[in-house]
Amino acid sequence: MPPKDVERFERVVLPHLDDAYTLARYLLRDQHDAQDAVQDAVLRALRYFETYREGDARAWLLAIVRNCCLTRHRRAQAERASLSFVEDVDVAHDGRATDARAIEQSERAVLQRALAALPDEFREVIVLREVQGLSYREISDVVGVPIGTVMSRLARGRRRLASALGVGAQGVG
Repeated sequence: MPPKDVERFERVVLPHLDDAYTLARYLLRDQHDAQDAVQDAVLRALRYFETYREGDARAWLLAIVRNCCLTRHRRAQAERASLSFVEDVDVAHDGRATDARAIEQSERAVLQRALAALPDEFREVIVLREVQGLSYREISDVVGVPIGTVMSRLARGRRRLASALGVGAQGVG
């Protein structure tokens, strides 16, 4: 690949690595597998960069990441038990701050477990929309389904998530 193309790849694709890792982490439920999947996806994106046509680079990369994750998942054939995030926790001197942080971590853990329990088709569209902030069109491109299907999966996934969290219908959306 000519140096000019490598520079263009770095400028266009690499700014989306954090989003790629976030998606992979939600889909694979393991930080090491997610890192490996993103590495595979970036190598694949670099190898096929000449096929990229000045569209939405973020959606293009996330579609590759999704495909790499699905391939890894099929190979593994085993569902991981739960999604966990490793966070560095600073020791707080103020008891109220410590309590607030503990409550926040507990609430986040409940949300992560509920999200992890969703079927893949619902979890991936919720992550792409609510975490990554993609539009319906971008999600459609990433997942490879019509926009109507994206909207349907989002609605059904949100209802299931709300039900798992004990939130009424007014809190969904």
